[in-house]
Amino acid sequence: MPDGKLNDLTIYDAHAAEWWSDDVRWVRALKNMVPARLRHFDRYMAWEGAEVLDLGCAGGFMAEALHDRGARVSAIDPAAEAVAAARAHAEATEREIAYAVGRGEALPYPDAAFDAVVCVDVLEHVEDWPKVLAEVARVLRPGGWFLFDTINRTAAARVAVVALAEGVLRLLPRGTHDPALFIRPADIARELGGLGFVLAPLAGLGPVWVTRRGDPIFGRVPSRLVLYMGAARLTPPAA
Repeated sequence: MPDGKLNDLTIYDAHAAEWWSDDVRWVRALKNMVPARLRHFDRYMAWEGAEVLDLGCAGGFMAEALHDRGARVSAIDPAAEAVAAARAHAEATEREIAYAVGRGEALPYPDAAFDAVVCVDVLEHVEDWPKVLAEVARVLRPGGWFLFDTINRTAAARVAVVALAEGVLRLLPRGTHDPALFIRPADIARELGGLGFVLAPLAGLGPVWVTRRGDPIFGRVPSRLVLYMGAARLTPPAA
């Protein structure tokens, strides 16, 4: 952790060349989270032919999974080297994904451009998450879905994510997260409601098993004290 920095986002560019190698344990952990996230999001979204934005795509794990579900995928992230790695892997595997470098607070897309915005492992890292949500509302079509996960602002999350995952188990690089940026479900629900979203019941996300390499396998869990997933639908304007 350089100079004790928290919320250190340089890790995504620093490991861009290894993103698809399966050589970096914390990158493998991010990849292992995709199936559980999609199983939850599948409850709300029919992907085939849908215009979908992967907001905070990093090296492209979720973007490729969405493409393989049949969606027409755009993807964006501020980490330029990670985006370059994502683009190169998509081209090498003949996947058509429109990658871009940019921030969630200022999305370079027109109003009502997408049927869904997927945003995982992102909101707890951005400078202004309410502004990101406002941008999501702007680029979504009426009736579109915002599908997300983030980290709860609890003592349990501080222990699990920072003390254990970063400090003891080294599942994440030290300094990846700043607990001050974690988000309470009530806060995100209030912000989404003010933007015209209807929030479905939240679900917990956590490790349920391990691989032969000792990496966590993720799934839905009863508790939302650490990680939680959400689905919010942008209500169409009244007739």
